[in-house]
Amino acid sequence: MLARGLRAVSDGGALVGAVIAFLLMNAAGLGGFIPLVVVFLLTLLATRWRDERKRSLGVAERKKGRKSSQVLANLGTAGLCAIAAAAFRQQFHLLMVGSMAALAEAAADTVSSEVGQAVGTRPRMILSFDPAPVGTNGAISIEGTLAGCIASSIVAWTGSFFGVVAWGWSPVVTLAGIAGMFFDSILGATFENRGKIGNDTVNFVSTVFAADLALLAALVVGNVRI
Repeated sequence: MLARGLRAVSDGGALVGAVIAFLLMNAAGLGGFIPLVVVFLLTLLATRWRDERKRSLGVAERKKGRKSSQVLANLGTAGLCAIAAAAFRQQFHLLMVGSMAALAEAAADTVSSEVGQAVGTRPRMILSFDPAPVGTNGAISIEGTLAGCIASSIVAWTGSFFGVVAWGWSPVVTLAGIAGMFFDSILGATFENRGKIGNDTVNFVSTVFAADLALLAALVVGNVRI
């Protein structure tokens, strides 16, 4: 309701967000909801920052807020991991590492894009490093990249602070989120720019990539315990 009142999401986006919030709280209690709130606040602030410049460049978010498909693309993976964590309690901590990594990637990707569009001066394509206009799919900037790394860290720390994952897994969640952010740019520079896939697909696949990377790291290390 708060997100809808601030026009950060559409009616459909608010409904999808409420479902994801329910799934996270069902799996991990109130602690599972707080990282989602942090993702919302980070992305809202980044989206609203220097909105005039973004509108002048034609890259600003739509005034009605993010649609249901956009919210689902960014948060759906975290919700799926939460469903699995609630169903398979013996693997709860392992699966919530994946859920937090997906949220960290969603925050990192959105914040990096929005900050890059707000203050980035010399964006370059991630694969060729050729100069590119602000807002180009697959273009990255130093400012946006640093902001995305910070956003991923904040989400990971929040998850650990509220007991969703152990502190020892916070670096794994952070790095998985950052890796997913770069993977998102690579997909944008290749498949999205060629019209093979849309932005929602890129965002969803990137969160899956981050979650899988975190899960793989957790499985390699061994059993996850608080």
